Amino acid sequence: MDQGPLSDRIVGVFDGLSAQLQAAARYLLEHPREVALLSMREQARQAGVQPATMTRLAKALGLAGYDALRQAYADALRGDRAGFLGKADAQLKRQKLKGDHALAAEMLAALGAQIARLAEPPTLESLVAAARRLARARRVYCLGLRSSHPAAWQLHYILSLIGEKTVLLDSSAGIGADAIGGATGADVLLAVSVAPYTRLTVEIAGYAAERGVPVVAVTDSLVSPLAKLAAETVIVSTDSPSFLHAMTPAFVVAEVLGALVAGRSGKAALAALGRAEDRLAALNIFHTTAGPTGSQSRS
Repeated sequence: MDQGPLSDRIVGVFDGLSAQLQAAARYLLEHPREVALLSMREQARQAGVQPATMTRLAKALGLAGYDALRQAYADALRGDRAGFLGKADAQLKRQKLKGDHALAAEMLAALGAQIARLAEPPTLESLVAAARRLARARRVYCLGLRSSHPAAWQLHYILSLIGEKTVLLDSSAGIGADAIGGATGADVLLAVSVAPYTRLTVEIAGYAAERGVPVVAVTDSLVSPLAKLAAETVIVSTDSPSFLHAMTPAFVVAEVLGALVAGRSGKAALAALGRAEDRLAALNIFHTTAGPTGSQSRS
């Protein structure tokens, strides 16, 4: 949800509000998803105001009380998650009006900004904390279904090159999740999912958490079902000018986590990489071509 259903109304009355009401209003403008999901007290705490201020704001916006305000955001969130069809219709209209070049430019600009935000201190801290936990784990179980699969698979692939500590929980033949049954508190489940959250991913993460297996979540909100189960959470943005949510930030997080874990593994990772390269060469996996200077390159 890019903006809340009352954003225009809030902007219209903002200048006439008291400082406390403005703080609450700013929270609504900047966190529309959280307004739909969190309790009033938690929203007030995050906004730095008293709970009664949230009620006064709702009345200042012409509503009977805060329950009516929160319901409006909940309805909007359900509509936002209801389907890609509405977003696709909006994209088609915008694309027809502005053209293909404009849409492509908007998407690339949005992705660039989202990736840049991953380098901000709070996200860096969560990335490093997640990498530390993954590096300490005896085994890392990687889970990502539907559009989240590429991110989970990429981390699994990187970790597979530096040792034998990763298991991909794929859904092939319906038995992909079975392997998590052998996990213990010495292991970690890396789970990736964004709204609309894949039910099976949440259920497997819940199963793991109930059995003491730490969960590292890559998701889109601190109040997502995965974040509520996780020992460590990395938040990624998914907003996109296209009809489908952006998964590039989650993929980037997977690559960063893989690199950080490899670096923390030290000489053991180097030895494993050496063995992996020997194995790949023996199997003649990569096509080799002469580069412009005659050097050999692999892709």
